[in-house]
Amino acid sequence: MRICVIGGSRYFGRRVVERLVAAGHRVTVVNRGSTAPPPGAEHVVADRDDETALRAALGSRAFDVVLDQVCYTPRQADVARRVLVPRTARYVLTSTVEVYEHEDSPRPLREEAVDPRTVAVDLSLPWDDPAFAAAHYGEGKRQAEAVFAQDPAAAAAFAAVRVAHVLGGDDDFTGRLTHYADRIRTGEPIAVPAVNHPATYVYVEDIADFLAWLAERTDITGPVNAHAPGPLHTRDICAAVARWTGGTVVLREVKSGPVSPFSFARSYGMDNSRAAALGYPFRHTSEWLDLAVSETLGGQR
Repeated sequence: MRICVIGGSRYFGRRVVERLVAAGHRVTVVNRGSTAPPPGAEHVVADRDDETALRAALGSRAFDVVLDQVCYTPRQADVARRVLVPRTARYVLTSTVEVYEHEDSPRPLREEAVDPRTVAVDLSLPWDDPAFAAAHYGEGKRQAEAVFAQDPAAAAAFAAVRVAHVLGGDDDFTGRLTHYADRIRTGEPIAVPAVNHPATYVYVEDIADFLAWLAERTDITGPVNAHAPGPLHTRDICAAVARWTGGTVVLREVKSGPVSPFSFARSYGMDNSRAAALGYPFRHTSEWLDLAVSETLGGQR
């Protein structure tokens, strides 16, 4: 297959490209040029936000699938809708669990809880302001899904993968597990909300496998939740970090103010039964949590 990956230069995006190349697909990676793609992939340097430059850089290329790893706003989606949708048979957007940020439910959420066909899109908001986009990450992803889902030319072959919080890998750039390791080593308190909910997670290698698998499945459209069975609480993650680093876990409840990265005052639970029904069973968190922690923390004992 001819597969275009937008982004794909780091973390699980890079792993997806490696898997697609290994499977024999002709992969084109489009990014701004700061990082070369894995060996075997064609590299097209372009700024996806610049419609004219993106169109010129792609030239006459056409694809069977576009896998968009770095679409964060409806404005970026709108550019992609015009430039990329006409030259591909299928569009797969890497979305996020954060699209459910307003759906606080005690039960795991199924995909229909947020239907992108009914989400309002506002391109007039300051999406080009990095601070605004970061503060409205979930809303940006929700509206990006909507841009494709509401376009008749794209909707029939559009899929959105709503990715849970990702753990693992020695190239995890987020620093979230290190936050816990630093405090557990010294016994420093870890801030959590008074009512602290578990959340859904996925192992970095498993989400890369799933995205590569989905790219080949032309019959799958619409939103798909992607996460491992077995929600994790802050204390579960801390226990795994403590097993690796040693030290003492001290959780401190706070009524207001900042809390640790994997602490949630609202539920972030997803239901992955659709992925399972489509033929992809994710591994349980108990099968990989300790491995994920050891990979990321490496020799930081």
